[in-house]
Amino acid sequence: MAAGSHATAAGQSLPTERSTVQTTETLTRLRTRLIGEHDELLRQLRELGGEGDDGIDDPFAEEGFADTGQATAERVNLLMMVKSLRDILREVQAALERMDAGTYGICQRCGQPIAEERLEALPATRLCISCKRTR
Repeated sequence: MAAGSHATAAGQSLPTERSTVQTTETLTRLRTRLIGEHDELLRQLRELGGEGDDGIDDPFAEEGFADTGQATAERVNLLMMVKSLRDILREVQAALERMDAGTYGICQRCGQPIAEERLEALPATRLCISCKRTR
């Protein structure tokens, strides 16, 4: 089997990702992007009233809001958006923690390096493309 490839059940080799995060410059650039994304997510959560872990501020809690059906629909949309932002924030925080621990860029499933191209596209990713495809 050639270097840089995975074996299939039939013994054929498949190419793996081409390059890994090797330079300090690349890590610094990716850390800067992740920190920027982290700060932006926190800003968005603050604007939506969802920066705490216990829910969101209810913008429709005013007395006399005429259309409770509309308020309920808006609240559901807001809750879904806040949940999505919190999930992304957790992934970004986990990526920054992996950088600090020296494990950033290593697939959490197979232990192989994640291609730099993939990390550039998705800096908070946990899995190499091969493992993501088989997920």
